[in-house]
Amino acid sequence: MTVSDLFRLDGKVAIVTGASSGLGVAFAQSLAEAGADVALGARRVDRLPSTGALVEAAGRRALSVATDVSDPASCQALVDATMAEFGRVDILVNNAGSGTAVPATRETPEQFRSVIDVNLNGAYWMAQACGRVMKPGSSIINISSVLGITTGGLPQAAYSASKAGLNGLTRDLAQQWMERKGIRVNSIAPGFFTSEMTDSYPPGYLDLAMTRVPARRKGDPAELGATVVFLASDAAGYITGQTIPVDGGMTIA
Repeated sequence: MTVSDLFRLDGKVAIVTGASSGLGVAFAQSLAEAGADVALGARRVDRLPSTGALVEAAGRRALSVATDVSDPASCQALVDATMAEFGRVDILVNNAGSGTAVPATRETPEQFRSVIDVNLNGAYWMAQACGRVMKPGSSIINISSVLGITTGGLPQAAYSASKAGLNGLTRDLAQQWMERKGIRVNSIAPGFFTSEMTDSYPPGYLDLAMTRVPARRKGDPAELGATVVFLASDAAGYITGQTIPVDGGMTIA
């Protein structure tokens, strides 16, 4: 097997949550280009056909399933539908996420819980459902954030807490499942990439944030997609329990 063969995902089946827009689209397309069939989950199911078209343009099969990851039954339904369609689940990309920018003294319990329910609890429900059917050699990739490691200068207590919790969840599931099940669990901590979240930032915030990034630019979604493919593939077969920043150096600045 050559080095390039290690990065191939031919014959594999991936699930990507939050696949209706932004980075989720990039992840689904990248996995398909590496050879995987892809099940797409999102609440905005009307947007999934466009993502599915990108998967099919890469020569792979796509399945679209309405999914609310904050509901454990909905997570199980996505996994069940994937098993019924493809007969296996090899890769999970826990990408679904939400955030708020509310000062801590004004954030309501409902606002805080809604972010935790999607970003942390939802990732757990998805991992739990996939962990029951995944075979040895499978890979779970949690999409965390540099805000789980450092601060971004905005009031994002719920978001930052959820992503820090996701990094801890990654370590624990990796410890539980590598030896017993042969399932690797890692997380990626993206820095600033164009997404619906960055579109909502205050004017001038991103320009100021770039001064903390040694690369002096936002990331390209394809760079994150390549990292997902790496962690999903046999090329990362000896990597588990890690949180990998993809942030242009922000966390070392």
